[in-house]
Amino acid sequence: MEDDTPRGRESISLASVANGLDNRGAELLESLEEGRDPGSNSSPSEVGNSWSKAGPEPSSGWRRRLQPAPRVRHFCREHSQLFRWICIGLLCTAYTAFLLAACILNFQRALALFVLTCVVLVFLAHSLLKRLLGPTLLRCVKPLGHPCLKLWFKRGLALAALLGLVLWLALDTSQRPEQLVSFGGICVFIGLLFALSKHHRAVSWRAVFWGLGLQFVLGLVVIRTEPGFIAFQWLGDQIQIFLSYTESGSSFVFGEALVKDVFAFQVLPIIVFFSCAMSVLYYVGLMQWVIMKISWLMQITMGTTATETLSVAGNIFVSQTEAPLLIRPYLADMTLSEIHVVMTGGYATIAGSLLGAYISFGIDAASLIAASVMAAPCALALSKLVYPEVEESKFRSEEGVKLTYGDAQNLLEAASSGAALSVKVVTNIAANLIAFLAVLDFINAALSWLGNMVDIQGLSFQLICSYILRPVAFLMGVAWEDCSVVAELLGMKLFLNEFVAYQGLSEYKQRRLAGTEEWVGSKKQWISVRAEILTTFALCGFANFSSIGIMLGGLTSMAPQRKSDFSQIVLRALCTGACVSLVNACVAGILYMPRGPAVDCVSLLNTTLNSSSFEVYQCCHQAFQSPSPEFSLEALDNCCRFYNHTICA
Repeated sequence: MEDDTPRGRESISLASVANGLDNRGAELLESLEEGRDPGSNSSPSEVGNSWSKAGPEPSSGWRRRLQPAPRVRHFCREHSQLFRWICIGLLCTAYTAFLLAACILNFQRALALFVLTCVVLVFLAHSLLKRLLGPTLLRCVKPLGHPCLKLWFKRGLALAALLGLVLWLALDTSQRPEQLVSFGGICVFIGLLFALSKHHRAVSWRAVFWGLGLQFVLGLVVIRTEPGFIAFQWLGDQIQIFLSYTESGSSFVFGEALVKDVFAFQVLPIIVFFSCAMSVLYYVGLMQWVIMKISWLMQITMGTTATETLSVAGNIFVSQTEAPLLIRPYLADMTLSEIHVVMTGGYATIAGSLLGAYISFGIDAASLIAASVMAAPCALALSKLVYPEVEESKFRSEEGVKLTYGDAQNLLEAASSGAALSVKVVTNIAANLIAFLAVLDFINAALSWLGNMVDIQGLSFQLICSYILRPVAFLMGVAWEDCSVVAELLGMKLFLNEFVAYQGLSEYKQRRLAGTEEWVGSKKQWISVRAEILTTFALCGFANFSSIGIMLGGLTSMAPQRKSDFSQIVLRALCTGACVSLVNACVAGILYMPRGPAVDCVSLLNTTLNSSSFEVYQCCHQAFQSPSPEFSLEALDNCCRFYNHTICA
């Protein structure tokens, strides 16, 4: 490289360069900063001639004034740690002053920042105490690790969990009996998976029950408790606001008309923006830190290995082909059970970039986030039920298992590479949508043609799925009248992909919010809010037949020598991943509780209505079914403007 540079410069035919413009002052500064005399690389005669040509030798005063420069650099290097702590202290002081001022001015407005600050401080305090007092606490707890004490502790914990579950079901389901159907669905799906288990006697029930328990606790916090529900609702709202910034870039590139009216320009740019943001978070190390914390929790409770747990935790945020990159160096030495966990985790979750696209459809953001988080421990549990560990793993300890920070050299490169990598995802989604929707239309046309031959009108792929998968939808806890629509969406997800299914769910939701009639002829136009939530959980995963090739291609490129192992267990992992989403929906069915204030129908219908809505439909349905003196003629006239009923005649 050093030989190439002069040649490149000699090729530039400029007279000033050819005559050799030398900067003696710059050479003097460089030589003094490096701690050597000027011209030390030359012979004494050359030095003398050089300085005689250039002029008189610099005075000793110049030398004395230039000497402190290296000493300053040496001082800065020696005290770099001190300077770093000073800068951190100043920044923390400035942040504390800003937070204090924000809280004094309007605490409600600054509540989110205050809570986030408290969470960060708790983790920092935990890390500090672990480093300072960790060995001491381990020595104190060591006497409690007696085998008999451990055994009785496990039995007591299991008994308490069983009693708590029985009491919960007895008290909670007395108000909402449909929750018992969801509990029965969990029992059916787990029993079916156990019947299909590879090694029945080797099942680690600790991993199974702890995984399902963690899933239930996460669902309890998110769905049932008020703080958890508000927190996830707030998080979903913030993600929606964050994703709305995509419109600035896409409007500039494609124009506002296309962004507002064309699906591809409205939804797909969100994937580019979200992928860019995730790449930046990976570069700064935030995603690795979160993944390590989640995997640590699952590993110490479920007793799983480091590599498989890291991969499943990573699937909460990235796709089925990106999460295995976290453990790429270890894939060649992983057992078949661990590889099955990696595949199941990929099929049971969705990528963070697609999460943004589904939120833009109008799907409930809090339910999507909760489904992604709850699926991680459930995927580990059901995977260990279907394919238990019978080999000796090399990764029982976290030691030696490290997460990489990517290849980006700086923040801008990380953002740029994240956006560039998403182009492949966007084109893949667009191509799949074109292909699958076209194939679906062709299949429906062929089925309709065949059905007409035997006088079966309206035969279609959706109709077949609505009958075959209706029992599955019912086991999730969906009301029977909604089961046909939910089964149709489950069929789309399994045989096509979840993108098409979520798009169909968003259409049903939009019709409900618009106050459309529930039935038009024999066709149901929308489903209940409970059915929407359960369907959101059930569709949240990559478990469809088109993903088999994606999974095999991604893993084979990382560990080509294990291609036969991957092919051997991919179908089993696909079925397990599909059941994870269904069990997730069942847990949501047990915990779901209607929220929101009750609508005052009398006040609503007695006002002038310009358009219909779901609340208007509910109130009008109530007024038509039970006409009472509290509903005036004006209220009934308002309802008759939007809906047809015999009372309107």
